[in-house]
Amino acid sequence: MGTLFIVATPIGNLEDISIRALKTLFSVDYIASEDTRRTGLLLRVLKKRRELSQHVDSMHQAPALIRYDDHTEQTATIEILEHVMEGKSVALVSDAGTPLVSDPGYILVKEARKRNVPVISIPGASAALSALTSSGLPADRFMFLGYPPEKQSHRLKLFHSLTPINRLIGVTYVMYCAPHKLLVILEDMGAALGDIEVVICRELTKIHEECWKGKISDAQTHFANPKGEIVLLLRLPSHAVI
Repeated sequence: MGTLFIVATPIGNLEDISIRALKTLFSVDYIASEDTRRTGLLLRVLKKRRELSQHVDSMHQAPALIRYDDHTEQTATIEILEHVMEGKSVALVSDAGTPLVSDPGYILVKEARKRNVPVISIPGASAALSALTSSGLPADRFMFLGYPPEKQSHRLKLFHSLTPINRLIGVTYVMYCAPHKLLVILEDMGAALGDIEVVICRELTKIHEECWKGKISDAQTHFANPKGEIVLLLRLPSHAVI
């Protein structure tokens, strides 16, 4: 029996890769990833970086890559589990950050657990946690909402539901947002919750990293042409009544 590793990779700065992640990626037989070309490039860059390559066995052959995304999740899960059952080791990575967090992987891990396959998580970078800990909002309790629904009616329903949840337990809400969706999400959020304060973090760990705080109306002006990966955070006041 082999092992399935869930390996977090950098969300921007390559120096955020852990030594354990490096050793795992360069010792497994297969790496399952959303974009095999992007993962192949990452492996080549990591191996060339002097400060990182010292932790890599240069004699080890590069692992074979398996495409694992929303379109191949069902068939790739079977393939990966077959490899593991044959005694091979497989690492699952996402394009950036921690796998399964708004990325494919749940089906694979669930099926692996059913078969008593060892599953080991190699922790590392996460955009949600990086944004939360740098936002200035309370991090004692938080709720990760993933990406807001595509349909406006569903988004409004979600945002309206945050107030009754907040009456039960005050939490910081964290969600991902594609740049081209930010303005419509802010508009719907304002319609449901009023002109509340939000925190918008983008391009975390990268050169143009930004962590901005202000009211929704100001955010709509500041981010009139948003770019980069975005994390949107908010904390409702405990007495909020909408």
